[in-house]
Amino acid sequence: MGVFSHLYYVFVYAAITTLAGFVAVVILLLKFTKPYPTVERFKEEETFNDPQTKSRKRFYHLEQSAVVHLSVIVPAYNEEERLPPMLDEAIEFLEKRTQQQPSYKYEIIVVSDGSKDNTVNVAEKYVEKYGCEKIRCLELIKNRGKGGAVKLGILSCRGSSILFADADGASKFEDLNKLETALNELLKCNSNTELELTSNSLAVVIGSRAHLEKESLAKRSLFRNILMYGFHFLVWLFTVKGIKDTQCGFKLFTRQAARNCFGSLHVNRWAFDAELLYIAQKLNIPIVEIPVRWTEIDGSKVTPVLSWIQMGCDLAIIWLKYKIGAWKMKRA
Repeated sequence: MGVFSHLYYVFVYAAITTLAGFVAVVILLLKFTKPYPTVERFKEEETFNDPQTKSRKRFYHLEQSAVVHLSVIVPAYNEEERLPPMLDEAIEFLEKRTQQQPSYKYEIIVVSDGSKDNTVNVAEKYVEKYGCEKIRCLELIKNRGKGGAVKLGILSCRGSSILFADADGASKFEDLNKLETALNELLKCNSNTELELTSNSLAVVIGSRAHLEKESLAKRSLFRNILMYGFHFLVWLFTVKGIKDTQCGFKLFTRQAARNCFGSLHVNRWAFDAELLYIAQKLNIPIVEIPVRWTEIDGSKVTPVLSWIQMGCDLAIIWLKYKIGAWKMKRA
């Protein structure tokens, strides 16, 4: 038997073995994967502290009708130092709006994702200062990951439009104006006054740092730039098309869009943003990407190599499980 014949048989054997392994994996995924996500929530996580009555009150639920104009969800894991400046900026902005428009109502929900430091105590001080109608703390018993924390916060909110914003304050909160302007253009209404119409409409507006990429490239090492481009390629290949920055932690949803997207969200870790936008695109929910200001803040929880490897694996899993029907999407 010639060398080429031997190589041919080796190639055919390897191809058949790989195909058989892939088929076996698909069969196992279809058999053991739940098509719709289950929400893990402990009893203690269903209530929040009301300092005025010194009692625990039950959180609202996303399935209920909106009663405030805006909910701001802030996922926080060990953020005792970075959280106060972010909350100060957000509250100052929103309080000015309520002075200009007395009928406007907002809430902030800080979701402590199993924090080991004083994140909860810091958040509760703001609850005491401003009252639980304006700010609430959802303390998770155990760490869920950023996606899981955001999801539980959104499931507990009251807003007709819902923003999730990172606790580090890397995005300028006043850029919410830009996102709302885009939302209003999509919906042909004023989201700050037309609560019911906004709530029942479908739209997603996301902050983007893509316009800052050239400046970022100059500051990062070659290795980190390669990893970043590799991640962008995997996002494009496996999940989201036509969006330059899927990972910016500054995204605005209508209540109905949040029901549809988060009702099907499976991924709890860093790649949850990509799955959210993948779901939105598949459900034909309009998405607009808006440039926002962004400043890198020390203390990031993302480990450049390990986190991006995990996100890359998650992206492949998202694509595969939806492609074979192991995961399904539902409309609320």
